[in-house]
Amino acid sequence: MSEADALDIVQFAIWTVLVTSGPVVLVAMIVGVGIALVQALTQVQEITLTFVPKIVAVLLSASVAAPFVGSQIGRLTDVVFSRMQSGF
Repeated sequence: MSEADALDIVQFAIWTVLVTSGPVVLVAMIVGVGIALVQALTQVQEITLTFVPKIVAVLLSASVAAPFVGSQIGRLTDVVFSRMQSGF
């Protein structure tokens, strides 16, 4: 395996991490901004008000996005093993 192959694998791995974490991070950001807006409008500054809905939203979005995340990680694994096999 050459340095170019290793660099391609690292680049693909970083892209896979960004793509697979995107849906969950996006949902957490939207819920966080929504809750912050509600807190600013109502002047209620309760810590659990931000924590609990965000955790629930992240868990739900992670369970919905699980097939997509699994397929992306499987694709990364296929690419890594095919590159390793062709390098030996």
